[in-house]
Amino acid sequence: MREDQNIEFKESWRDENLKWICGFANASGGKLIIGRNDQGDYVGLKETKKLLDDIPNKVRDILGVIVDVDLKKENGKDFLEIKVGQYPNPISYRGEYFYRTGSTNQQLKGAALAKFLLRKQGLHWDGIALQHVKISALDKDAINIFKNQAILSNRLDRAILKESVKSLLDKLHLLESNYLKRAALLLFHSEPEKFATGASIKIGFFETDAELRYQDEVHGPLLRQVDQTMEIIKAKYIKALISYKGLQRIETYPVPEVALREAILNAVVHKDYSTCIPIQISVYKDKLMIWNPGMLPVDWSIKSLLLKHSSQPFNPDIAAVFFRAGLIEAWGRGITKMLDSCREQGLSLPELKSEQNGIWVIFNFAQINYLSGNEKDSSVSPTNKIAFNTTNNTDNYSAKSFMEAKNSTTSKNHSVIAHENELTTYEKIIELLKCSPDLSAKKLSEILNITYDGIRYHLKRMKASGVIVHYGPKKTGYWKIVK
Repeated sequence: MREDQNIEFKESWRDENLKWICGFANASGGKLIIGRNDQGDYVGLKETKKLLDDIPNKVRDILGVIVDVDLKKENGKDFLEIKVGQYPNPISYRGEYFYRTGSTNQQLKGAALAKFLLRKQGLHWDGIALQHVKISALDKDAINIFKNQAILSNRLDRAILKESVKSLLDKLHLLESNYLKRAALLLFHSEPEKFATGASIKIGFFETDAELRYQDEVHGPLLRQVDQTMEIIKAKYIKALISYKGLQRIETYPVPEVALREAILNAVVHKDYSTCIPIQISVYKDKLMIWNPGMLPVDWSIKSLLLKHSSQPFNPDIAAVFFRAGLIEAWGRGITKMLDSCREQGLSLPELKSEQNGIWVIFNFAQINYLSGNEKDSSVSPTNKIAFNTTNNTDNYSAKSFMEAKNSTTSKNHSVIAHENELTTYEKIIELLKCSPDLSAKKLSEILNITYDGIRYHLKRMKASGVIVHYGPKKTGYWKIVK
């Protein structure tokens, strides 16, 4: 027998052993064996008769719980076995709370203690109501987005969607005595960080762990954050492998879109918002890392996630709304979908890591080259396959080389790419910005061999007609093609 989640050895009785009894009572119960050392050897115990009387009384008087204390013998040596049950209410030892996890006894403090006390009361952080915030303060667009998604998902009666906002929130269990719950404010308020600091997503591109090249932040209602984060990552942080099959343009990202979306959704839904720390997405040349300040359910491990498991959302009220909107499943299938999408594209599976202060999902990028994958496919030749690296650095990828390849003649009976004189300046700019959204007007001028004023003229007209939009500062921002 060894120490584990439900067993602890002590050579002798000391009153501080009450901390371990407290930890067992707050967790799933267990046994405290007195008269056995850490190696599991029986060392014997004296004054067992006195201890049989004293221990139950001390446990009752100090902790307020009842335990069974049995005298046993092994190899001629006496020892005591104290059986502790699991208690539904929080148990404290002289005003301090302990919790047994693994083979350790942890003292609960701060956010961990707050979560523990809420859970013992059958409550959860996102289900707490806040006063002095009116329903009229919620973002109408965010509510309409949810309604449209709920119609498509068919997971909510359409009659409910036609009712008043207050009635809808009530049916979604986002009201408590006419007060909005935290979940409602995070999901539908235009500035959720007024009520939960750090309710946002940070994205950064790193050359090394110490060298940040550029970054973005995503704020606003949670229901919007996922799509906005996906758009920014695809437009600015990772590049697709562009290939052509016939006249069809095919874009393949180093991370499957399904897997990336599931990872971001999991982070948003299961994040511990009481930590006041944003979700952090770090992108490198060879990987993308998502860190979520959350924790696994009690007694779970990463292995539990990889196997078929039940759905135990950290934020049940938030998760319920995402489910009704058709964004997540109610069966704990998010991780499975993430892994399956990587397998389907023949990519390495993401790494999942659980730490004391959060959970990591790490996507390692496959090496992409001009002749990998489709060289046996007669519909795609090396001359019309364009490979991009995962940075906005032109050292390894030249937009000019893309235009040269784009405008070259290609294979005999399949892909046809226009000669340079068949592409208008407008089309050339669009193609370049698709491949490298961070290109400046000056760089476009150099690549296309057109005057700087000429490029600015075209960009101005394209922005005015709503074809392109520029986000961020002039030097470090990026372009998005709207239509």
